Amino acid sequence: MELIRSAFMGGKRIKMICARCLIMLLVCLLVGCRGAPQPAFDVTYPVEMLPTVTASGLMTPTPTAMPTPEPVTLFMGDTVPMEILAWDRLPGIQRSDSHSAALWLGPAVDAPAGDVLSESSWVYALAAPFPTLVDDITISDLHAYWLGNPEGDLSSIPRLYVPEALVSALSGSWGAPAPALVKAYQNPPEIDLLWETNAWVILPFEQLAPKLKVISLEGHSPLFKDFELARYPLVIQFQLVQTENTKGQPLEAEIAAVIAAFKPSNRDPDKMTTLVMTGVTALVRAIAYRMEIHGVLYPGEKIRDWLIEADLAHISNEVSFYEDCPFPDPTSQRLLFCSDPKYIELLADVGADIIELTGNHNNDALFVYGYDAVPFTLDLYEQYGMSYFGGGRDVAEAKAPLLVTHNGNQLAFIGCNAFGPDFAWATEDQGGAAPCEDYLWMAEEINRLRDEGYLPIATFQYYEDYYDFAASHHIRDFGLMAEAGAVIVNGSQAHRPKAMAFDHDAFIDYGLGNFFFDQRWTIDMYGNVIVQTSWEIIQRHTFYEGRHLSTELLTAMLEDFSQPRPMTLAERQVFLAELFEASGWKSR
Repeated sequence: MELIRSAFMGGKRIKMICARCLIMLLVCLLVGCRGAPQPAFDVTYPVEMLPTVTASGLMTPTPTAMPTPEPVTLFMGDTVPMEILAWDRLPGIQRSDSHSAALWLGPAVDAPAGDVLSESSWVYALAAPFPTLVDDITISDLHAYWLGNPEGDLSSIPRLYVPEALVSALSGSWGAPAPALVKAYQNPPEIDLLWETNAWVILPFEQLAPKLKVISLEGHSPLFKDFELARYPLVIQFQLVQTENTKGQPLEAEIAAVIAAFKPSNRDPDKMTTLVMTGVTALVRAIAYRMEIHGVLYPGEKIRDWLIEADLAHISNEVSFYEDCPFPDPTSQRLLFCSDPKYIELLADVGADIIELTGNHNNDALFVYGYDAVPFTLDLYEQYGMSYFGGGRDVAEAKAPLLVTHNGNQLAFIGCNAFGPDFAWATEDQGGAAPCEDYLWMAEEINRLRDEGYLPIATFQYYEDYYDFAASHHIRDFGLMAEAGAVIVNGSQAHRPKAMAFDHDAFIDYGLGNFFFDQRWTIDMYGNVIVQTSWEIIQRHTFYEGRHLSTELLTAMLEDFSQPRPMTLAERQVFLAELFEASGWKSR
């Protein structure tokens, strides 16, 4: 080793020594030069393997430059949705236009020979502009329209936009579509264009939007919880195939990566949340009397399934429970209320999860009996596992949003009372509703919640009237919440259903009307008999992967001063046509 060290002393290098001699010298020094065996053949070393000398004088071999492996190729047809694969997880996969690629992805009906690695069901929905009166069509009518023979409810539809993938898939079984009616697209049309032209569209499920109404096919809709793929025609089965061109190639790691990045469907029930929202509930007067006569559960018997089917059911209960509440008088004209605590069984039976407390009768017991009924009522809700918002034991709790996470969807409920009276508002030491004040605190909270990833839902106990249109003050105050980032803004005060709007990507309902309340009709200040107090809107919202996907309007008619029932088709169409006109929309 001293010989080698001296060779480098003073920065001088031995330039004449050959690589082979240097290696032999090292071997000799290491083994003590004790007659190391000579190879029976000459050993030559490629330049890449020649030892190198580091600054410390030690020599290390230079690693062999290995050839870069070819990326695994994947053929993916142009009609396959890009969202079917998480491409950011596949840096080693190269998309190819060649059918001889190692992996193939496309419709199952076109799959080549090979091993099927995974399958995906891609679900599509038939949708129309929101103010459309049609709810459901037959598959045969849709097929006839496809072939250029529009019939029934489709006879007035000038155009149907269909994804190219679905056009290709359906053409095999339905035949070629009529070009005058069916337009294939790569990028979906703007929703405003559909409204302007009264056109319909078929969209991938996850691309739906609240400004569109989903039309069911023979009672089947991908929005429904009991949706069955096998009974619905607007589905494409895609397959990921390892082709026969890969035999003998070690692709285990790449295949595992592609399967992990492959989305099994664009409609995953575990990512869906359905929310039902209702209008005025006040378990007093005639409805309370009917509950005493027919049983506490009587009011909910005919619409119960609508609520219990949802993941979350909201009820705006305006009246607190009071243990010494007197027996109900169905003819009372008094507008100060309380409810017997046993009536909470009705709310439990219809699956109420979320109770809104913005009502202006929430603490009438304080005014009449000198008793703050809010704490007792909230204890009762908690005992039954019901959450609440818009009111509380004090003003801080009343203003706090209710945060709900379900199937990955983060919802935030917040509400306030604009109308009063004073004793209905929570204070620092009294229970009641959150006062709206100047609305700015609520708008700021909505903005903060949206920034944190929540979908805010804002509700008002607003100023009451018996008109169906929205006045300028409705538009101003409800619009402020939409501008702040709310996805739904509801008026919980209305006894007559009111107009709706879309603003800043929010769905606004200026008043849903009554739910569990006894107003079959009312007489306004001009002597007009208004029967629309017995017409009810029940909203069903669908959320998916953190988006508000759809709003459906369920319609009910109040009977026996106490019991809402689903409207008939004729009743529903008259009701919706009136609401759409009040909203400034043309019924379709």
